[in-house]
Amino acid sequence: MAPQHKRAGVRRLALGAAAVAASAALASGPVAGVGVARAAADPRAPAPSPTTPVATPSALAPPAVPLPSAQAPSPTAAAGGEAPAFGVFLKSDARGVARMPLFSHWLGGAELRAGHTYLPGHRWRDIEGSADFLKVWAHWRNKKADRMLVLNVPMQERNEEGVSDGEVRRLLRQGAAGEFDHHFRVLAERLVELKVPDTIIVLGWEMNGTTYTHRCGPDPEAWKKYWNRIVTTMRSVPGQKFRFDFTPSRGVDAVPWTKCYPGDDTVDIIGMDSYDQPAGMSFEQQVKEPYGLQHHVDFAKAHGKPISYPEWGLFRNGDNAEYMRSMLAWMEEHKPLYNTLTDYCPHGVWQCGANPRSSHLYRSALFGRTDQATPPLTPTPKPTPPSTPPPPADCTPLDLGSWVEEWLGGKLCLRFDWW
Repeated sequence: MAPQHKRAGVRRLALGAAAVAASAALASGPVAGVGVARAAADPRAPAPSPTTPVATPSALAPPAVPLPSAQAPSPTAAAGGEAPAFGVFLKSDARGVARMPLFSHWLGGAELRAGHTYLPGHRWRDIEGSADFLKVWAHWRNKKADRMLVLNVPMQERNEEGVSDGEVRRLLRQGAAGEFDHHFRVLAERLVELKVPDTIIVLGWEMNGTTYTHRCGPDPEAWKKYWNRIVTTMRSVPGQKFRFDFTPSRGVDAVPWTKCYPGDDTVDIIGMDSYDQPAGMSFEQQVKEPYGLQHHVDFAKAHGKPISYPEWGLFRNGDNAEYMRSMLAWMEEHKPLYNTLTDYCPHGVWQCGANPRSSHLYRSALFGRTDQATPPLTPTPKPTPPSTPPPPADCTPLDLGSWVEEWLGGKLCLRFDWW
């Protein structure tokens, strides 16, 4: 069963003068160390833990456990020699964007080329993608040409409200008949207007499970027709260059995910959400199980599609550094187009202090990561964690208050030579 993630939409915030100061700091000054209290209103996305402190580059140790050396691109690698991208899910709203530079800093400046967020699935107006929600992500994407925006898009409203199979079946058939086309046309037009027409759309993710109203099991044939209508509708918008990512959860779950595959004409990427579960299952079993990691790679190869891992991380087996090592090595071997780690408890390594061994392994493997080849994995003793550094020279910390700092993802400092 896939992990159940409740992802909240963007809250309308009136930051006043504090927002002006924060904006100036983001635009002009480096970010100081982070010590953020956990957000009580959102326990699924806790703030960075003191066990994995953010430090200045000079205080960070060099990589201790690099990834295996790069191999020749597999058939699942990106076309045209495009280097695989990695990223992290930190939060759906603007806080996710604000925290990405901090996460990159923790990794010694490693480049996060994949930005990942989720449209809320409460009501259709959320799925249409408000400009307030999408603008900050579009801005991040367009700052560098080689970045990619990964956007999970629900196929139904009330997407996590426990809708019955009978109601899901009825909704899927309505969708297959075109009753919801206009919502997806609005979304496509907004993405084009925001100059992110090449967004990767992870449509109806984990459809083989039981969590979401957009699940496939109650009527796979209607689900496939509905998917095809959505893709056709969004591709009809002038200027679009969307890529559509078909992403089940690993394993059989409620229904074999191959029964939901809508066809090569409307799928550009074949993804998989893969967490360390169930309890007691080894990584080798995750590879070999029916509809598991190997099946995913083989299926994508047979259909001539690149693979992706939009969601992955720890789950049912605690602080499992061997899983972390094995999953990183698996992705290094099979060259997904992109992968994005889910970074909140219990899955994560930066915002979750419960996984120190896995955090060290992940950080050591990707510290300062570029797209160049790296030496094989070599276990080394864990270095002494750096202490929280003082603010950089000529940089004055801003006291914005705990509420604003939680929204931004950490403390900020302001340099006075920026103008």
